[in-house]
Amino acid sequence: MFADFDYYNWVILPLIIFFSRVCDVSLGTLRHVFISKGFRKIVPLLGFFEVLIWIVVVAQVMKNLNNVACYLAWAGGFATGTYVGLLIEERLALGLQVIRIITNQNFDNLLISLKKENHGITIVDAKGAMGSVKMIFTIVKRKNVRDIVKIIQEHNPGAFYSIEDIKNANQGVFNENPRKGFSAIRKIASVRKGK
Repeated sequence: MFADFDYYNWVILPLIIFFSRVCDVSLGTLRHVFISKGFRKIVPLLGFFEVLIWIVVVAQVMKNLNNVACYLAWAGGFATGTYVGLLIEERLALGLQVIRIITNQNFDNLLISLKKENHGITIVDAKGAMGSVKMIFTIVKRKNVRDIVKIIQEHNPGAFYSIEDIKNANQGVFNENPRKGFSAIRKIASVRKGK
């Protein structure tokens, strides 16, 4: 019974399609992220490999239109590839973010900690619903956002803060703690940002 089973068409080929789709969709997700972050030089390379993998996989699916396992592998690879691409993007933590801190409490220790970690800050007087507040702005590398949030929670836990992506920033004071891993990708991606 098992001797007659077509392992290639029902097991091996669907697995090849699945993992190929994971690769090409992950590359597509990263390509979109790099475009939105302004990393233009790596985008064509990612696009080349994304489409190359995609066309090879489509050819295999078209040759096996009566094989439902190929369809399931195609859809499963797409879903998994989207998730994997987002995980990789989160790990790379590329780009800059602005953190706005709004507080009506004493923030001296917060400022000391931010300056100690070499983060630039801008302070603005503002009026909130409950009276006068201070708005503290800092633009940080995305990989440093968690550290900033910890500093806020430690020194000013009642403060309101929001975090947003920014595409580009000119000048500024940035923490230069290098994160381990992904150094080759960072070197490629750091060829960055024309206007």
